[in-house]
Amino acid sequence: GLLVGTLDVVLDSSARVAPYRILYQAPDSLVYWTIACGCSRKEITEHWEWLEQNLLQTLSIFENENDINTFVRGKIQGIIAEYNKINGIKEDDDTEKFKEAIVKFHKLFGMPEEEKLVNYYSCSYWKGKVPRQGWVYLSINHLCFYSFLMGREAKLVIRWVDITQLEKNATLLFPDMIKVSTRSSEHFFSVFLNISETFKLMEQLANIAMRQLLDNEGFEQDRSLPKLKKKSPKKVDLDARAKSERYRALFRLPKDEKLDGHTDCTLWTPFNKMHILGQMFVSTNYICFTSKEENLCSLIIPLREVTIVEKADSSSVLPSPLSISTKNRMTFLFANLKDRDFLVQRISDFLQQTTSKIYLDKNISGSCISSDDESEGDRQFNLNDNGIPTATQALMTMYRRRSPEEFNPKLAKEFLKEQAWKIHFAEYGQGVCMYRTEKTRDLVLKGIPESMRGELWLLFSGAINEMATHPGYYEDLVEKSMGKYNLATEEIERDLHRSLPEHPAFQNEMGIAALRRVLTAYAFRNPNIGYCQAMNIVTSVLLLYAKEEEAFWLLVALCERMLPDYYNTRVVGALVDQGVFEELARDYIPQLYDCMQDLGVISTISLSWFLTLFLSVMPFESAVVVVDCFFCEGIKVIFQLALAVLEANVDKLLNCKDDGEAMTVLGRYLDSITNKDSTLPPIPHLHSLLSDDVEPYPEVDIFRLIRSSYEKFGSIRADLIEQMRFKQRLKVIQTLEDTTKRNVVRTIVTETSFTTDELEELYMLFKAEHLTSCYWGGNSNATERHDPSLPYLEQYRIDFEQFKGMFALLFPWACGTHSDTLAARLFRLLDENGDLLINFREF
Repeated sequence: GLLVGTLDVVLDSSARVAPYRILYQAPDSLVYWTIACGCSRKEITEHWEWLEQNLLQTLSIFENENDINTFVRGKIQGIIAEYNKINGIKEDDDTEKFKEAIVKFHKLFGMPEEEKLVNYYSCSYWKGKVPRQGWVYLSINHLCFYSFLMGREAKLVIRWVDITQLEKNATLLFPDMIKVSTRSSEHFFSVFLNISETFKLMEQLANIAMRQLLDNEGFEQDRSLPKLKKKSPKKVDLDARAKSERYRALFRLPKDEKLDGHTDCTLWTPFNKMHILGQMFVSTNYICFTSKEENLCSLIIPLREVTIVEKADSSSVLPSPLSISTKNRMTFLFANLKDRDFLVQRISDFLQQTTSKIYLDKNISGSCISSDDESEGDRQFNLNDNGIPTATQALMTMYRRRSPEEFNPKLAKEFLKEQAWKIHFAEYGQGVCMYRTEKTRDLVLKGIPESMRGELWLLFSGAINEMATHPGYYEDLVEKSMGKYNLATEEIERDLHRSLPEHPAFQNEMGIAALRRVLTAYAFRNPNIGYCQAMNIVTSVLLLYAKEEEAFWLLVALCERMLPDYYNTRVVGALVDQGVFEELARDYIPQLYDCMQDLGVISTISLSWFLTLFLSVMPFESAVVVVDCFFCEGIKVIFQLALAVLEANVDKLLNCKDDGEAMTVLGRYLDSITNKDSTLPPIPHLHSLLSDDVEPYPEVDIFRLIRSSYEKFGSIRADLIEQMRFKQRLKVIQTLEDTTKRNVVRTIVTETSFTTDELEELYMLFKAEHLTSCYWGGNSNATERHDPSLPYLEQYRIDFEQFKGMFALLFPWACGTHSDTLAARLFRLLDENGDLLINFREF
């Protein structure tokens, strides 16, 4: 018995999973056919009743056994095939196996139906010095392990939210080992068939759990996971979700865009008369392309711009080509497509959906600089539909009234830059559908001309897409948010006059009012973020180069996509990137790393540098060049530049005795960064006003600094940063959780007779119960049970169903026939404010 049980587990046999079976055997045969199986007596009885009603009566009409055999087997196979077709199950062993695994998982670990199993893998778990061969089950909220060897059972259940570190280690004995750490223990798993796939899935699930801890949106996001029909267990496809995330990040697409599929193909590039090998990606609203060779060429075609999609004639040079034409008269030619007919059908379906959405065809390609035939007065007080003055146009007039003698060489250079971009547009196309190549990036690195900044920022950040698909959204938000007062609006008012105080544009009420509207509208759109310091500095710079509505969508792109979680109340994203920066500094500038750690400088600098994209630490005209590069290339630019600044000051920093001295060295260096090409009137930089009478630092050219950052640190890739971010996110969020827990316990420890340790354990249990049930769904709405504006003691609340579960776990007297009644009475007693929810203080 022990041996069979052990083999069952190790070989994943189904004998223990479906304990009820109905077998069919012809009288003269030695073979049994399984025609039904069930996990419970109820299920198998239903199958039997169906057989009695639908099958047994019919058998009497057949004359010989063979016919009956053939009929029964054909009938059963037909039913199974029909069921699989209706429920979209491919008829394969995999589905059957997965079905069994789900039953096994729920039974072994006592999980409710709602807990979705994502996948399961064979592996060894090291308990002490002994490996236990068994199966690891990965579900949405838990990592579970089960093994049964020679009569000894080993069970392990870890919540993803408790995991503090996930590592893929190699040891001498085992080249492939996964280490899972929680606050109290470490667990080791080895002997995987495919360790990379397993580890990737673990990372994804831990990431979802961190999102839950971070902003309680994790479970909201998971509502978007495929709904499991009760009878058709499909694997939860997290892979598709990860691919969609990568796709959105690669092409800077809106947050809700889901990848439909991708395929290899070639793209004809007219600018160099070549067929470039790459991949085409198709989603509901976009067709995108990126070349196999990095940075060679990428392309984003919103379906709202597409006029014709047609199959061209095949030839030996162009096998199965596909031509896509857009409104601005560009035609893109793709070839070597495998399933061209299917692809065309798919794109046509999406096109129909797109045209059925009514787009107001607003001309949004113009940037903040309006056409020259407007008179100065029109431009200054150009009102939008709601009568809100677009402040930017007034601000820009200041730049136009300059005496020509003063800036001639610079203006000439600026003119040449503008011409270079115009030539580029003529060759590579202009607007959202242009070919983006290495040449585009090189032009950006040389600095975008003042007059084109707004337009190109919108384009590179992807904000142009959200703006085009949400006409009127910003005006509505402004209308709704005006006159509303809350914590965010108070903070905004306090910071309005500190945004860019040295800039003439924000020394008058017009600029301030525009800034107020954009920040308030954003706080209203995204109450989770509301308003965070540093948003005012970034937004004021966006307003200098873009119209109000454009600045709003640029802010959306920054806060929600390009700098994820940077601007929430706990600046988690910036803390995560601070950790990433430390790791990069250790790898790239090892000689400086130990000294920086001793001084504690990295944590101080990175927050102010990253949160404001260097705008608060560099002279304005140099910092906007950094913003140009950031919108074009993303966060890697900021990391590269920060490393380049540290590297340029290695010797001085090594001689510093404390953090104050190190900060002064870096502050003076950043102050001295100049932009010789700038045509802006000189704006005194805040730091230089405060500096003492030390001799001025030698000037550093911003373009040279950026170029050197690319040469030395250009190898840092976006996907590497994402991996490093994941590792840091676990650490940062769990540290924040520990701080919160300590604060809560400190507040409440005097009110109760529990010890600190007991309270900490209770808090963890209470919060875990809250999170899990948010996912499993209780009787009340999940968002009602969490209110981030309340103090931590009262933020998380549980309803009666959840309380009943905890009552059964925690209370020694919850074991009689009256325990439900007792639980209900106790719940009423604890629920002091009668809102049918209990917070931690009440609990």
